[in-house]
Amino acid sequence: MNDVVIVNCTVTDARAARGSTAEGRVADAAVWVRGDRIAAAGPREEVTGLAGDARVIDLGGAHVTPGLVNMHTHLSLSLPGRAGDGVRDMTAHELALYMADGARRTLHCGVTTVRCVAEKDHADFALRRAIEAGRATGPRIFTAGRALVCTGGHGHEGGDTLECDGADGFRRGVRAQIKAGADLIKIMISGGIAGEHERIDTPQLFSDEMAAALRTAHAWGRKVTAHAGPAAVIAEAVELGLDCVEHGYQLTPEVAELMARHGTALVPTLLVTRCKEFFDELGVPGWMQCRSLGAGPRHLESYAMALDAGVEVLLGSDMPPFWAFEGTNATVRELEFMSDGGLGPAGALHAGTLGPVRWLGADADLGTVEAGKYADLIAMDADPLEATSAFRGVRWVMKAGRVVRDDRSGWERP
Repeated sequence: MNDVVIVNCTVTDARAARGSTAEGRVADAAVWVRGDRIAAAGPREEVTGLAGDARVIDLGGAHVTPGLVNMHTHLSLSLPGRAGDGVRDMTAHELALYMADGARRTLHCGVTTVRCVAEKDHADFALRRAIEAGRATGPRIFTAGRALVCTGGHGHEGGDTLECDGADGFRRGVRAQIKAGADLIKIMISGGIAGEHERIDTPQLFSDEMAAALRTAHAWGRKVTAHAGPAAVIAEAVELGLDCVEHGYQLTPEVAELMARHGTALVPTLLVTRCKEFFDELGVPGWMQCRSLGAGPRHLESYAMALDAGVEVLLGSDMPPFWAFEGTNATVRELEFMSDGGLGPAGALHAGTLGPVRWLGADADLGTVEAGKYADLIAMDADPLEATSAFRGVRWVMKAGRVVRDDRSGWERP
């Protein structure tokens, strides 16, 4: 059994971010890892006494947190434009290798868990199995399989959606994703940025279709998240029992308060309305860039409304988690936008770790640095409670007790 003790570090997790003085923040700490889980974490002298002759990993004064969780991921993303056409034209074998490379890059940038919210051809399930079996390197994957859309609805042309119509059609769609192995369900209830012949505020599902998808998923113990922009559509879905909103471009204070009352989370994906450099790199057409960047100011206002109302906000980039962007990667840049938009560093730590795993129902195993949890850990030199930009300096990554990146030795696990 792999038995190591991590020393010379300060351990911080979201319990400290939420104001606990007794837990979640330990200076001169140590973490004892046995196999894939944490056996003990706390003051160095206490933990090293328990760990005995375990192999020592000295992190040189780094700050250690749980690995980040990206709740809006598409490892097979194909936006309109030159780069997206290249992904759409891939064979099944090429797509699998492309997604496996993205999963490896994602893990190495410090994202140890992802929630995929629409992937092509159910390749996400094969990738998840390969990672779990140790045949591929990547984060823990929670996935919705294909997103459910109406005929011609948002994302219908990408191969990562399933067209459904009517209540019976959406029931079948939900059951088909669960049969394939889905952990959650995603539905597209409005237009969005990437559909040329739609608007962000276009309603795309009728009430009976939303209700059928929600009731069926909940009966099977799956939560439902929805791509959604306009306030009225979101309000209707929340009243029907929606668990999470993606984007929320056009919230109102009243709808934000409704979400807070119902416990409906928001993954704001602020990056998607402020990423011209990314769009240019991928050759995204002008009509989409105009729609996206033009929605940016209203998007940020909606996010502020959600924070004011007390809505639970969760980290999700929509852009590939590992993508180099504005001096860091997309995951960290999104977290910085969330922090600067009113959440602050402590809230950002929660939104990027414990908040997501609680939504996923995985907090018995993930999200904090304490005994019994999986040893999914990252290290950086700056203090993430002082500035969210600390995550730009992630230099060491461990998943399930195995070091997969260590910049001080110049080593990454292939």
